[in-house]
Amino acid sequence: MKFLDQAKVYIKSGDGGAGSVSFRREKFIEFGGPDGGDGGRGGDVWVEAVDGLNTLIDYRYRQHFKAKTGGHGMGKNRHGAKGSDAVLKVPAGTFKVTLLPLAPWRLRPMPCMPVSALKCCW
Repeated sequence: MKFLDQAKVYIKSGDGGAGSVSFRREKFIEFGGPDGGDGGRGGDVWVEAVDGLNTLIDYRYRQHFKAKTGGHGMGKNRHGAKGSDAVLKVPAGTFKVTLLPLAPWRLRPMPCMPVSALKCCW
């Protein structure tokens, strides 16, 4: 078994869904007005510290992670669904370092932590 202690991954949060341009049209309603729905929110990227892992070998062959796109809006004021999240599981004690000039932080075994999608690498 190989032991991998450094990994570079690229993350991106999901894009929001497209809104809908729609107008209400019924026979006896003279001025129906707009009734298009908003697009759903894109998914988030989460980093979860797991006690059972001891290496970053999972990120050797897959480095790009993207959350799902939000659902599209529809007529009759129907809003799109939220996109599903992407969860990255890392060993407890992993240091997250970005290429942006920000302070590194260490992951402890707690509930999931959100990661800003503006930070492209860790």
